[in-house]
Amino acid sequence: MNQLHDQRSASLRWGPRLLRDLVNAPDLTTAAAHLACAGVPVFPCVPGGKRPLTVHGFQDASIDRGVVTAWWGRHPDANIGVPTGVLGGIDVVDVDVHEGGSGFASFNKARQAGFIEGWACLVRTPSGGLHAYFLRTGGRESRSWQLPGKHIDFRGDGGYIIVPPSRVSGADGRPRDYQLVAVAEHPQLYRMDADGLRAFLDPPRPMHAPADMPRMGARPEKLAAWVASRPEGGRNGGLFWAACRLVEEGHDLSSTTSLLGPAACAAGLPEREAMATIRSAHRIATKREPACSPVPTSPVEAVRL
Repeated sequence: MNQLHDQRSASLRWGPRLLRDLVNAPDLTTAAAHLACAGVPVFPCVPGGKRPLTVHGFQDASIDRGVVTAWWGRHPDANIGVPTGVLGGIDVVDVDVHEGGSGFASFNKARQAGFIEGWACLVRTPSGGLHAYFLRTGGRESRSWQLPGKHIDFRGDGGYIIVPPSRVSGADGRPRDYQLVAVAEHPQLYRMDADGLRAFLDPPRPMHAPADMPRMGARPEKLAAWVASRPEGGRNGGLFWAACRLVEEGHDLSSTTSLLGPAACAAGLPEREAMATIRSAHRIATKREPACSPVPTSPVEAVRL
């Protein structure tokens, strides 16, 4: 019941009306007020940038109309920051685009594997990247993380984003907007599997099966005992390869989890990390077809308000 309440709360805060208000806001001061009135806490960031102007950053975010009005009264051109995770009611997958590379290949790989489902809206970032917003449904903590090599970040608990209609100056000095480019007609009450997404995009090492792993055909109980005996530094990689082996031998996700989950925890892996590793191994080993029909390679080019 609490989770359903959290889902409805997030839906009300980030509903179509608020998104329309942001698109139509004549200035940043008005947009910040719309967010605060909708119950989304905001805080000011430097004009043309992402650095918070408040002493404690996103921890100072507020929905108090008087506080918000005072902030933007002093800094009318301040960009709008919103804390992610439980505080802001959204989790965000951030697709980076810069001189070092683009995260769209990783994003589309994750989408085809079924990890990027149920977004509430898509925002084009000033760099040409993408923010995919997911309604936060409460429950366990989902901390922010970064995968620089994949050019994908996750903004959850402990993070924040800059929201439309804020503007950020690029390397050429020209300011560019955050632009809302798509809104889901019926946003799904979907829990973003942030841990699974990370394990899928950056599978545990080693890339070669450990030399002491039980041979093919060994009893599953022996494989589980082997996982339970893994030392620190080899636990994640050992669990990953053991899970792949079970899947290759015909075990489904449920039986693989029941066999190896307790063993991984006995070895010292946190349960959440162990489950994410098993899910990632299952997806990779089965090479499943996309969970939904493919869409064009660049999502922001295929959707419009």
